[in-house]
Amino acid sequence: MSSRPQEVSKERSLPHTNVKEIILENFMSYEYARIPLRDGLNLIVGPNGAGKSSVLLAISVAFGQAYTERSRKLSDLIRRGKDIARVSLVFDNSAIDGRRPIPYSKSDTFMLSRYLRKDGSYWFEADYKEIDKSEVVRLLGEFGINPDNLLIIMHQGMIEELGAVTPQERLRMVEEAVGFAEYRKRILLAEEELGGLIGEESSLLQLIDNANQALEYWKQVYDRYQEKRKLAEHRTLLEKELLWSSEGKLKKALESAEEKITGKTRTLEDLRSQQHDVAADAEATHQTLLDKQVELRKLYYALVRAESEKSGDEAAAKAYKTMREDIEGLGDLVEELQSKGPEKTAKRLKEVVEYVTNKGSAAEEDAGRRKSEIEREVSSLQPEISRTEDVIKRTTESYVSQRVKSEVLSYRIKVTESDLKELERSARDYRSELGKLAPDLENAGPRVETSRQPYEVSEELKLVSAHLQKMQDVPNDAEKIYNDYSGNIGELKVKLEQLQDNKRALLGELGQRKGVWRKAMDNLIDTVDPAYQAVLGASDATGFIKFEEGAGIEDAGIALYVGFRGGAPTTLDPFTQSGGERSVALMAFILSLQGRIVSPLRAMDEFDIHMDPKNREAMFKMILSQMKQREASQYIVITPSILTVFDRNAHVITVQAVHGPSEVRELK
Repeated sequence: MSSRPQEVSKERSLPHTNVKEIILENFMSYEYARIPLRDGLNLIVGPNGAGKSSVLLAISVAFGQAYTERSRKLSDLIRRGKDIARVSLVFDNSAIDGRRPIPYSKSDTFMLSRYLRKDGSYWFEADYKEIDKSEVVRLLGEFGINPDNLLIIMHQGMIEELGAVTPQERLRMVEEAVGFAEYRKRILLAEEELGGLIGEESSLLQLIDNANQALEYWKQVYDRYQEKRKLAEHRTLLEKELLWSSEGKLKKALESAEEKITGKTRTLEDLRSQQHDVAADAEATHQTLLDKQVELRKLYYALVRAESEKSGDEAAAKAYKTMREDIEGLGDLVEELQSKGPEKTAKRLKEVVEYVTNKGSAAEEDAGRRKSEIEREVSSLQPEISRTEDVIKRTTESYVSQRVKSEVLSYRIKVTESDLKELERSARDYRSELGKLAPDLENAGPRVETSRQPYEVSEELKLVSAHLQKMQDVPNDAEKIYNDYSGNIGELKVKLEQLQDNKRALLGELGQRKGVWRKAMDNLIDTVDPAYQAVLGASDATGFIKFEEGAGIEDAGIALYVGFRGGAPTTLDPFTQSGGERSVALMAFILSLQGRIVSPLRAMDEFDIHMDPKNREAMFKMILSQMKQREASQYIVITPSILTVFDRNAHVITVQAVHGPSEVRELK
């Protein structure tokens, strides 16, 4: 809520400056002209069509008046045959009490110019530096000059427009002209703020009602949320219990597997040791078997050799016997040969026979002896062979038994190794599962002691999860929403109370602002109404100014009443009075306001166009009277009339069209 406004003074403290000169270049009928102005009344006179109204139009163009922007193309204001025009206003910027009216300009004069081009473009300059229109509006506002206010600048024919405005529009013109616009602005701001507070109050009441309804609904949701939260907490406990139950089961399984691994490892070591011993025994037995087989082969070889030798000896003995018998027969032949043949040959042959016989007998004897020895050897080899064969048989049986035992041990080792690998795989799986559980167990917090198996916990967990699934429509932020609604209702009620306090305070403040505004308006009417009646009296008319108060400030207005030729005053409107009568009444109203208008510059063009000579002279007398009282202000009045009333204080400027271009002459 805004703070209480301070009452503004009915006399605005604004910087004051006057226009010293108007410079026209290629503007309408002017090729180049410098029009000097003074404080007080400046009368611009001349015949119709000479270019008088162009002077006021030039001022309006330089000010950026809306009337000039919308009623014609700016490019049409450029003198025929030219591409660019310029209007310049030279302001007096002399220091007053050590301070210049336009402080950022260090010169005694300040020039505001506007350039117009045929292509429709334009721009403003301040002391030859380009500025935008907003800067022009701001600068004029500092001096209280609003060129769009008819009470400040009135172009030709606008006297009728002023007479046609509504009382409400007339009041706004007056407020702005006399510096009371701030009152209206502050009241409207307060009303706008009050409207906002009322709207906010209505919204708050509706919000509180809606919040109460919503709170009831969210209370039910919150109750379900409490149940859901308990179920969720129970589910969390069950999940923890399931984790620790699974961990316990896995640990037991791992311990069992490790115990079995230890047993299997010992068994495997024992089997491998047995296999080693059996293999060593089998190897020794195999070596013995090989040795005995070699020995048996040797015996067989000896027997075969003995048998062979025995056969050879028998054949030799038989041959020796046959040879002996043959030799014995040969001896008979020798004896016969001796008896019948030569003695020496027979003798020698006998010797040979004897020798051979002796050798044969010896060989026969030796063969018999060797046969006996071989027979004894054969007799001794046969038992040895039998014994060796028996040893080989027993050794073979032992070796086969040892090999069978070794194969059985190998099979048992393979089975044990397979069992051991399976146990080790299971142990790794248990460790892996425990490793996977470790982060969850760490997050689960302290150990939950339980004697239940995981499947038992899991079944209960499924049941709780099913209940929670049925409550999935309950939002997780139900508690926050419920608490928010509870807190919001309290806050809304506090805010409503504060808002209602602010509304009451603002109502009081608005009343004060309206009181200040109404008091200022009453004082204004009390000041200008006598002046209005006095001006009307000079034209043999009567009337008064009435402040009409409506339901609000936007409905309030200023009504003008006027009566002529002894008639009762009636409301001024476009239909009741004649054009001249309306002009007299409106000029009386304008002149009555001059003492309160804050703008240092006021201008009007041909206000007297509908007046008869008598009223025209009466109005000029009143104008001269007003100007004498306010010589510091600057008035520009344009009239085509030949005045019989003249005053040395008036600054008269004549405008004539000479061979085409308009020319200006100042009457000293």
